[in-house]
Amino acid sequence: MAERFYLYDETEDTKTRFVSFMGDHQRFDLAIISSSRYYGKQLVLDVQSNRFAIIGQDDLDEEGYLEHAYRLSAEEAEELRDFLREVV
Repeated sequence: MAERFYLYDETEDTKTRFVSFMGDHQRFDLAIISSSRYYGKQLVLDVQSNRFAIIGQDDLDEEGYLEHAYRLSAEEAEELRDFLREVV
């Protein structure tokens, strides 16, 4: 077997916030992970849908970003966007 080639293998302390809220259209169960790795952005995991994205303020302003990343309708994405604007 060939030797494994790692691009990187690092351990870092992170801060994780678990939050659940019910919007008008959907329930969101999120894990929001803060790390120095993503240039000040947060790793946001949607536990219900098994989807995640690296999100910063600029991503929240990008049209269709949340809809695509989490496979949400425009209304569902707007609920998530409103919440993430408070925490990202």
